[in-house]
Amino acid sequence: MNKLLGLFQNPGLDSKIKTERISKKEQFLGYLIGPAGALLLNAVLATYLNVFYTDVLQLTTVWGGLFLVVFPIASKALDVFVNIYMGYRIDRTKTRQGKARPWLLVSAPLLLLSGILLVVVPQSSLTVQVIWIIFSYNLYYACAFTIFNMSHNLMAPLSTRNSAERGKLSVFNQITAVMITGILVAFIFPMVIMPLIGLKRELWILLICILSILALPLTVTEYFFTKERVTEEAAKSQSVPGSYKDQLKAIFSDKFMLATLLLFLVFTVGALMKNMSLVYFSNYVLGTYNDGKTQMLISLLGGIPMGIGVLVVWPIATKMGKRNAMILGSVLFVAGGAICWAFPENMPIFLAGQVIKNIGVLPVSYTFMALFADVLDHLEWKTNNRCDGVAMSVYNIIAVTMGGICLGIFNALLSASGYVAPHYDKLGRLVATQNEGVKDAITFGFVGLETVTGVIMILLLFLIDVEKDITKKQKMIEERRQ
Repeated sequence: MNKLLGLFQNPGLDSKIKTERISKKEQFLGYLIGPAGALLLNAVLATYLNVFYTDVLQLTTVWGGLFLVVFPIASKALDVFVNIYMGYRIDRTKTRQGKARPWLLVSAPLLLLSGILLVVVPQSSLTVQVIWIIFSYNLYYACAFTIFNMSHNLMAPLSTRNSAERGKLSVFNQITAVMITGILVAFIFPMVIMPLIGLKRELWILLICILSILALPLTVTEYFFTKERVTEEAAKSQSVPGSYKDQLKAIFSDKFMLATLLLFLVFTVGALMKNMSLVYFSNYVLGTYNDGKTQMLISLLGGIPMGIGVLVVWPIATKMGKRNAMILGSVLFVAGGAICWAFPENMPIFLAGQVIKNIGVLPVSYTFMALFADVLDHLEWKTNNRCDGVAMSVYNIIAVTMGGICLGIFNALLSASGYVAPHYDKLGRLVATQNEGVKDAITFGFVGLETVTGVIMILLLFLIDVEKDITKKQKMIEERRQ
C-alpha cells in the first residue's frame, strides 16, 4: 500500500488546477464531466442490475427464493470492513496529490474490471453462477465503488472553506448525479434501450461493458481537474490527525453530525427502494412491460424539476439557509408522495403528485453535501481535528450497505407476494403480469416508503442548526492554524 501511494509523489500526477480559488475548468471538468462515467454506471446498475438478476438470469427461485434476499445483505459485512479501513486510510494518506484524490485514480481501473464482471456471468452450473455473482457484486460494491464514492464525495469539502464556492461545487456534483445520469437512465433507457435489449443476455453484457469502459477515462479526468486546498492548508500547519478512536468519538458524540448522518440514512433508504422499484412499478402497476412510455413519463416529471433546481435551489438556500430550504422542500416531498401513494394506478393524479414530490426533493438533493461540509468544519472547530475520512467512511457505509440491505428487503417483498419472472409461453408470447399483492408491495417500495421517510427527515432537519455561526467558527479555525 505504501509503495502504491508512493507513486503519487510524482509531479507528473499533479492536478491541472493551479488556482487558489475555484475555477470554471475545475467546476466543469472536475465536478460535472469527470464523475459522470462512474455515476452513470452506478445509476444504471442501481436501477437495472436487479432486473438482470430476476428477469434475465431468472434467479428468483434459487434457494427457494432466498438467494436474492440473503446474498446482498450478507455481502454488506465486507462493505463495512472496507469502508472502515478506507476512512482510516484516507485520513492518514499524505501525498503530494492530497489524501482523497489519489484514491480516485486507484478506483478507475477497478470500476472498469468489476463492472464488466458483473454481467459476464458464465453459462455454467448454478453453483458457478452463484459464486461468480457473489464475487463480482462484492468486487464492485465493496471495493471499486466504495473507493470511488468516498474519494469523490470528499472532493467538495476538501476543495475550499468558502461556503459559497463549496455550495456551487455541491450543485455541480448533483447536476451530474441527478441530471446527466438521470436523463440518460430515466429517458433513453426506458424509451430506447430497454425495449431493444429486452431479455437478450448478450445485449445486456454489451451495454454494461460500454459503460464500464467509459468510467475509466472520465474518472481519471476528475482526478486531474480537482484540487484539495483544505488538505494543503492542513499540511502547511503540519497538523496530525488524532487517533482513529478519538475521531470516531468526535463523530458519534456530536449532535449535528449524528443528525446529519441519520438524515442521510433515512433519505438513502427511501431513494434506494424507489430506484429499485421504478422499473417494476412502470411495468406492472402504472403501465405494461417495457411499454417505452410509462417509465419515461415518471422520470420526465422528475427530470424537469431537477433541471429548474440547478438555477433556483442555491439562491433560495443562500437566502433561507440550507437547512430551512430542506425543511420546506421536505414538506412538499411528503405531500406529493402521499398523493402518489393514494392513486398509484391513476396516471394524471399520480404524475401530478410526482411533480410536487420532485420539486420538494430539490433542496436535499442539491445542498446536502454543502451542509455536510459545514458540519465537518464545525467538528474541526470543536475538536481541533479533521475527521473527513472517518466521517465519510460512516457516510459511505450507509450508502453502500443500505444498497444491499434494501435490495434484499425488496426481493423479499417480491418473493413473499408471489412475483413471477416474465417469460415466453409456448406460442412465443411474452407473459408479464403480477397479482395484486405484488403490485401493492411494488407501490410501497416506489412511493409509500419515501412518504414515511420524508416525515422523519423533517424532524431530523430541525436538529441540524449548524449554519448560524459556521462563518465565525471557520475564521477561528484559520486563526488557530496561523
